[in-house]
Amino acid sequence: MAPHSSLPSTPVSDLKAELRRGALARRDVLGADERSAAAARIAETVLAIPGLAEAPIVGAFWPIRSEVDPRPIIEGLFARGQRVALPKVTSDGLVFREWRAGEALVAGTFGLSEPRDDLPPLDPTALIVPLAAFDRRGQRIGYGRGYYDQAIERLSRNGPVLTIGIAFAVQEIEHVPAEPHDRPLDHMVTEAGIVPLARG
Repeated sequence: MAPHSSLPSTPVSDLKAELRRGALARRDVLGADERSAAAARIAETVLAIPGLAEAPIVGAFWPIRSEVDPRPIIEGLFARGQRVALPKVTSDGLVFREWRAGEALVAGTFGLSEPRDDLPPLDPTALIVPLAAFDRRGQRIGYGRGYYDQAIERLSRNGPVLTIGIAFAVQEIEHVPAEPHDRPLDHMVTEAGIVPLARG
């Protein structure tokens, strides 16, 4: 899920944009077979993360371009009876709506595939989070609009939200220049497994 930024430029946002471009360029050169095999390994790891199986509703996303494909994760969630919600971009941020296997999606902004507007909004208690780049503190660089940081902050008002970022190993960077609104993720998963995170 990869909207582009049109927010005012700052030194930190400019640095993030440069780091984003580099990480996405590395991601883009991965072959289709390599990405597919990596997505399967990522799904196996994610589905085994403690606490995820207890989440009644899991927020996921529909992939675009060379993103990690989360559909193997979604299939695994369905197989064990969990509900899945996909995000819709609105003027108020992300709204999650339930998606069931086989349901058609509609074209949204930024080239995204989104659930229909007539479906009721849901608040997931776990999120599978897309990203452009990440570091070993659990910080991520998204796609420049802060949608997921806002969603995590909003959902967390209802109680704890388990957040799991998924990416290819080539998207790791040494240091994400985090800003006050950035929300570190609980887990980061690549095709190599769970990334050891150092907090602080």
